[in-house]
Amino acid sequence: MSADGLVSAAASAEEQAFEAGLRPRTLTEFVGQRKVREQLSIMLEGAQARGRPPDHVLLSGPPGLGKTSLAMIIAEELAVPLRMTSGPAIERAGDLVAILTALSPGEVLFLDEIHRIARPAEELLYAAMEDFRVDVILGKGPGATAIPLDVAPFTLVGATTRSGLLTGPLRDRFGFTAHLDFYAPDELARVLTRSAGLLGVSLTEDGAAEVAGRSRGTPRIANRLLRRVRDYAEVRADGVVTRDVARAALRIYDVDGLGLDRLDRAVLEALVGRFGGGPVGLTTLAVSVGEEPETVEDVAEPFLLRAGLLIRTSRGRVATPAAFEHLGLEPIAEPLGRSQAPLFPDTGLLAEGGLLSGDGLLTESGALPDGGMLPDGGMLPDGS
Repeated sequence: MSADGLVSAAASAEEQAFEAGLRPRTLTEFVGQRKVREQLSIMLEGAQARGRPPDHVLLSGPPGLGKTSLAMIIAEELAVPLRMTSGPAIERAGDLVAILTALSPGEVLFLDEIHRIARPAEELLYAAMEDFRVDVILGKGPGATAIPLDVAPFTLVGATTRSGLLTGPLRDRFGFTAHLDFYAPDELARVLTRSAGLLGVSLTEDGAAEVAGRSRGTPRIANRLLRRVRDYAEVRADGVVTRDVARAALRIYDVDGLGLDRLDRAVLEALVGRFGGGPVGLTTLAVSVGEEPETVEDVAEPFLLRAGLLIRTSRGRVATPAAFEHLGLEPIAEPLGRSQAPLFPDTGLLAEGGLLSGDGLLTESGALPDGGMLPDGGMLPDGS
């Protein structure tokens, strides 16, 4: 993985295989998400006491926070098999029928990226979730026949990073919904301590805190950074990950104290250095850093917004005082373009077509404070 991808929450196939060895097996081992763990524990214990499968579970939240791990834990706690698939993999209703009819009683079906499931398959899922049956349609048109097939009772665990894209009927069929939040630094330090123990890495308390503070609140990123810091400690230090070792290692990989990488800082530096803090349009900002607008918007901006370093306005992107401070600069009292000044002071015309009077900005229609109108020429009377 490139240095620019170190603080990405997405996981490659290779990384997913590595993560499997670090995943917690029980709710007790799972670090963070205290409320979600408690709610799940109560639901699972109740279902086991009744001898019935628990309600279907919907887990939402940004990538890398533990949705897949929780699905595995649910199956482990219930002592039942787990079958895993994803929304993009189910292109036709027949694909879903094949999966559902092969489930054993009580099995947990994990459907990742459930918001991307094909609509015909989603509609088939409704009856499967409610009545444990699927209707297979044979033929087309008026002569088509629906053949009901029973499905063994199962628990669906759906995971999504875009809960707003779920349809109402699908969302309503989940009896348990939970949103996973970003982790606090102390929680990430505990995640790192646990992972270090499994990997055989010597990690000090201050070393864990240093890596945690640069992990963007995401366990997946924390574990990824730990691997890189471990390499540095073994090659250029004495094998122990201390605060100084972590700082030196992550400096090489261009991950700063807030967890910003090269692209994040390039965006901030362009916004502050070239455009005086903004506002500036997305396309212009992307060109200035040599990236596509989609890359800036989808890769860099989400964390910059969450960290309070950048805001979006109707006129473009604007750097916050915290962004100036992070770059070691003094905030500009009134960033470029933040205020509206007359383009032609003598006429009262503004740069964007608005009008000024002695009391301030007039309406775009040219209405005067007393309800009158400007002359047809759109100019203010002499002396105004």
